Amino acid sequence: MAHFLLFLAFKLPHIKAAMKAVNHELSKLFNEMWDMDVNRFMPGKDYTIDLQGKAGAAKQGDSAVQDSAPRHLFHNVNEERLKSTKTFATFISLLDNYETSTGIEEVVTPEEIVENNCFLDAILATEVMKLAHEYLLKKNLAKPNLDDFKNQLYGIWFQLYARKGGDRPDSCGFEHVFVGETRRGKQILGLHNWVQFYLQEKHNQIDYKGYVTRKNKTRPDKDDQVLSIQFSWKGSVKPIGSTFIGVSPEFEFALYTIIFLLGEERVTHETVKIEEYELQMVVCRHGSHIGTAYPVLLGTSSEDK
Repeated sequence: MAHFLLFLAFKLPHIKAAMKAVNHELSKLFNEMWDMDVNRFMPGKDYTIDLQGKAGAAKQGDSAVQDSAPRHLFHNVNEERLKSTKTFATFISLLDNYETSTGIEEVVTPEEIVENNCFLDAILATEVMKLAHEYLLKKNLAKPNLDDFKNQLYGIWFQLYARKGGDRPDSCGFEHVFVGETRRGKQILGLHNWVQFYLQEKHNQIDYKGYVTRKNKTRPDKDDQVLSIQFSWKGSVKPIGSTFIGVSPEFEFALYTIIFLLGEERVTHETVKIEEYELQMVVCRHGSHIGTAYPVLLGTSSEDK
């Protein structure tokens, strides 16, 4: 027993360190993408946020919690730039294409298929996605032909499948991560995108409840571009949701697609350092499709999918 305890005392710190080891290759790649993301909105210039108070305790399934933020999270956003930037404009056109309740079969119209393809064409023309394609080619995880790569992205993100416990195609990676879903009116699934959050908040569909703090920082700053927040939407509360703020759709698509294609397990965790943010990138697979994907600021509680 004593030998076993001695073994644990020696091994556990190393095991813990290995679990949190930063992936330097991906960190370098993602920082290059961050720097070349010309469509990224800049805090204080293209938008301002109003963090207000720290969120109170909450658990999944709550319908009401303490509100530490009486005002909107987004004080203002440059909507002209959103509308005039092709990747944002085509992205926004997709946000009303889904039935957010799981269990209800999605119907994809020919017009929506055209919109999906227009969005993919727009992001594939950016330097961020060109770099992603180039990296995946080196790893033999994508085909050189751009149309083949586009079809691969379509399958990963837009192909419909049945969520847990369902028997009909009621979800897809894009809907879950970027639009958000609800389960039986009691649980918020996904919704990890700042543009969707802003637009839902603007129409008083989302109620921001406050920020969630991370280790070594008493509160986030108004220029932080990764946040952990609490909010309510469609009658349910998300106790903690993590999201990039200001980044372009192509940046998020690139990161999540790369991690998805590099991983083989059902849930992939990659620790990366992007700018000042040490993040655990989480990507869950649903067969050959993305189930969910989001960043977790290290030092905050784990995400609730």
